[in-house]
Amino acid sequence: MYRTRIVVAESDRDFRARLKEILRHAGYMVIGETQDGRSLLQMVFQTTPELVILEYRLPGSEGIDVAGIIEEHHVAPVVLTADLHQQNVAELVRSPGVYGVLPRPLQEEMVVPTIEMAMASFERTMRLEKEIRGLRKTLEERKLTERAKGLLMERKGMTERQAYKYLQKMSMNRCVPLARVAREIIMALEK
Repeated sequence: MYRTRIVVAESDRDFRARLKEILRHAGYMVIGETQDGRSLLQMVFQTTPELVILEYRLPGSEGIDVAGIIEEHHVAPVVLTADLHQQNVAELVRSPGVYGVLPRPLQEEMVVPTIEMAMASFERTMRLEKEIRGLRKTLEERKLTERAKGLLMERKGMTERQAYKYLQKMSMNRCVPLARVAREIIMALEK
């Protein structure tokens, strides 16, 4: 059975113990626990968990800063634990890397839905970021191709169709991507 790997960073020993018990009972695997931000970051980068549960005001650093660092490296989603009487939930979930909030005192029925929602949102975000990177690359390649076609039309008197066919033929003959051929044409003709 596949079990989600979780790291828990919580300074309250009793809260941490109860949370770990709820997580184990729900089928999750706690692969690490800590009480401060610095050791949390070390643990996260060494164990690459699938989820991090982090106390909002974790001693040793501000919880939000730690969540931002984890987000920056796309390691795992972060679920914060926070006293909702003292914190604005809307503000917490807008913080970088935060995909959910577990209220204090802990409500057992909130744990699994919050974790599953955080993980689904993180996966969706990672998928969208990958798609965006692909689209940016495609757009950049098309810009290169268009620029190369324009130069061939301007400097060699080709039509747009002839210029594109020329680029395609060079790409196929040399077994290299069209964008690479376009880049080489641009470099050669812009000298």
